[in-house]
Amino acid sequence: MSYTINRVIKNVDFEDADKKVRETLADHGFGVLTEIDVKATMKKKLDKDMPAYRILGACNPGMAWEAIGLEPRVGAMLPCNVILREVADGVEVSAIDPVASMTAIDNDELKQVAGKVRDMLSAVVEAI
Repeated sequence: MSYTINRVIKNVDFEDADKKVRETLADHGFGVLTEIDVKATMKKKLDKDMPAYRILGACNPGMAWEAIGLEPRVGAMLPCNVILREVADGVEVSAIDPVASMTAIDNDELKQVAGKVRDMLSAVVEAI
């Protein structure tokens, strides 16, 4: 089982791809709660250079509310991370597969919610 939903956007500027990902997330009911610029962090902390790499912590409030109501400690596994990383022919976008990440929790109702979120994130990645 893959743990991410992936797509490469060909021949695109990294910042343009980032803008498109954020817009598409918003169009599908997700907000970006956190952002980590991995490239800048690695340069600052380790003086290492790498291609552009950003982690966006995306959240759909309604789905998060439902999940937390079913399993209060599930917040340790939220938000849903979406990464953008510079690759040879463009920018790869990868979203976490919530079903894969929730396999550690024995709660069938939560797995149904995770399935809904996976469908939503798959639609986001497809629409980019």
